[in-house]
Amino acid sequence: MFGGDARHTGKRGGPAPTQQPKELWSVDVKGVVAGSPTIGPDGTIYVTSHEGSLFAIDVAGTIKWSFKTGDRSWSTPAVAQDGTIYIGSDDDFLYAVKSDGALKWKLRLGDCDPKGFGPESSRCDVDGGPTIGPDGTIYVGGDGIHAVWPDGTLRWKIATAEHVASTPALAPDGTVYAGSQDDALYAIAPDGTKKWEVRTGGDIDAAPTIGADGTIYVGSDDKNLYAITPAGTIAWKVVTGAEVRGGAALAADGTIYVGSHDANLYAIAPTGNVRWKLAAADKIQGTPAIATDGTILFGAEDEHVYAVAPDGTLRWHLQFAGDVDTTPALRSDGTLYVAGDDGHLHAFR
Repeated sequence: MFGGDARHTGKRGGPAPTQQPKELWSVDVKGVVAGSPTIGPDGTIYVTSHEGSLFAIDVAGTIKWSFKTGDRSWSTPAVAQDGTIYIGSDDDFLYAVKSDGALKWKLRLGDCDPKGFGPESSRCDVDGGPTIGPDGTIYVGGDGIHAVWPDGTLRWKIATAEHVASTPALAPDGTVYAGSQDDALYAIAPDGTKKWEVRTGGDIDAAPTIGADGTIYVGSDDKNLYAITPAGTIAWKVVTGAEVRGGAALAADGTIYVGSHDANLYAIAPTGNVRWKLAAADKIQGTPAIATDGTILFGAEDEHVYAVAPDGTLRWHLQFAGDVDTTPALRSDGTLYVAGDDGHLHAFR
């Protein structure tokens, strides 16, 4: 799922290539890819595109099937243990798709005009998440924060003043955290009651990340990355040069990696001190990934994907024909999958 797990720690399932890898294949998915590719339990790669489809692609680069939604999708697919794939769409529906590409169910979230224009019409778009809990509950944003049972019925909903594009994160105690375009981070108890909210100085489109000690890390359009305690107190914040719209990733030693629209990747100590930063040539929208060997991978709007050592040294980079606002996926054998604005899923090794 988004961020690799329900806490969105950014951990990937394999090592990064030690040197600049070579392309194995490329598959046309008919439109811009804004949600990151996800590797299913059988090795199938799932990716959505702005063409309005979910694609299932095998390890050889062959499209196994595609599933059409009613509008474009921004979702990183989430794959349940039973093989069900969950995605959201701008048609205001959350979809559950079987592993053979057949519709299992769909649930409309909110009551907006999906064919209209402007903020009110996009308020119900299901364009974050989804995140799957250990009991199979699906958590996703829209015109609020929604929890949906695996059978497609609504478990609970928390209404928010503005749209929720942030992908919810789930703590081990069942607390759900999600940001909103009303400038707040919300903490929701497992039963759907609001525990607290913390307000920032701008929209929170970034997905929260939960540390091992329960600290929540989240970026805001006010240019800050926040560290917030489980009790809802701001522990510290780091000021960057522009909006922080991607999620953070957490290394084994507690280092927090996050990109900013100021084109820098930041490495931040658990105390809030900036250890180093590395500059790309344009905005960093996506969430970094951390390979099993500690390499940090991230895309940027300079049409590149970068591989960085834990000490901030650039190891290699790859060029694409469009912005890369997504997070690369890694197979256990080190195969790298990247998708972005060029409308293709690429495999490298």
